[in-house]
Amino acid sequence: MQSLLLITQILIVGTLGYFLGPRLSQTLQKLVFKVLPYFSYLLLMAVAFEFSFAFHQLKDPQQILPTALILAFTTTCASFVVCMLAYQLLDRDSVQGKISFSLFLNAIKNISHACLALMLGGAIGAICLWQNWDPHFNSWYLLLLFIFLIGIELAFTRLDRSWLSWKILVVPCAAILGSCLAALGCHYFLHDLSLKETFALSQGYGWYSMSGILLTQLHSSELGGMALLTDLFREIFAILLMYCFGWRFPRSAISSAGATSMDATLAMVKQSCGTHYVPYAMVSGIILSLLAPILMSLVLML
Repeated sequence: MQSLLLITQILIVGTLGYFLGPRLSQTLQKLVFKVLPYFSYLLLMAVAFEFSFAFHQLKDPQQILPTALILAFTTTCASFVVCMLAYQLLDRDSVQGKISFSLFLNAIKNISHACLALMLGGAIGAICLWQNWDPHFNSWYLLLLFIFLIGIELAFTRLDRSWLSWKILVVPCAAILGSCLAALGCHYFLHDLSLKETFALSQGYGWYSMSGILLTQLHSSELGGMALLTDLFREIFAILLMYCFGWRFPRSAISSAGATSMDATLAMVKQSCGTHYVPYAMVSGIILSLLAPILMSLVLML
C-alpha cells in the first residue's frame, strides 16, 4: 500500500510538471533548465545526510556492516552485468552509448562532484549528531520537487517511441535476476544468514526506507537493520556506477539502480545517461517498487 501511495505521488507531480511546463513564462523555463543540472548534487547531499542518522540509530552497526557491503556490491554489479548481457542478446545495437573523450572527461568531473556532495552531506550529518540536533529532515519532498522539474523538462524534450517497446522490461527483469544470482552466490560466503534471509535482503532494490521497516516487522530488528544498510549502500554503489558507466551503458546503469531509478537516482540518470533514458528509469523504478515489498514478503513466507 505504501509503495502505491508513493508511486501515485510521483506520477501526479511529474504529470503536473509536464502539463504546466509549456504554460510557464520563458524566464521561469530558463530558470528550471539552469537549476536542474545541480539538483542531483543536492539530492546526493540529502542521501548522505540521512545515511549518517540511519547508521547512528542502528544497534551494533559494525557487526552487520561487512555483510551489508558485500550484498549491496554484488547485487548492484550483478544487475548491471545481467542487463548488459541481456541487451547484447536481444538488442545489440542499443547496448552501448556514445564514446568520446569529452564524455569520459565529463563522467570524471561528475564523479568528483558527486563524491564531494556525498562527503559534504555526511559531514553536515556528523556535525548535527555531534551537537545532538535532529532537524527531522525528509528528502521525499525534495525528490517530489525534482520530479516536478523533470516533468517540465520532458515537456520540451522529443522522445522517440523506443521506450514503449517490450524490451524496456529487460531493465527491471535484469535487476530481479541479477539480485537473485548475487544472493545465491553470497549465501556460500555469508554463513551467518540463511538462504531465505539472504534472498529477502536482495529484494529491496535500494529502497531502504521500505526494506528496513518491512523486515523488522516480518523477521527481526537485526535483519531490518541489515536491510536498511544494504539498500543504502546499494543506492550509493548504483550512483557511482551511474556516473562511471551511465554514458556508456545507460540501460545497465539504470538496472543497477533498482527501485531508486524513479526517484533518488533519477537526477543521476538524467545527468549521466541523458534525458532520453528518463522514461526507462521511471518504468523500471515503478515496477521494482511495486514488486519489492511483495517479493520480500513471499521469500520470508517460504
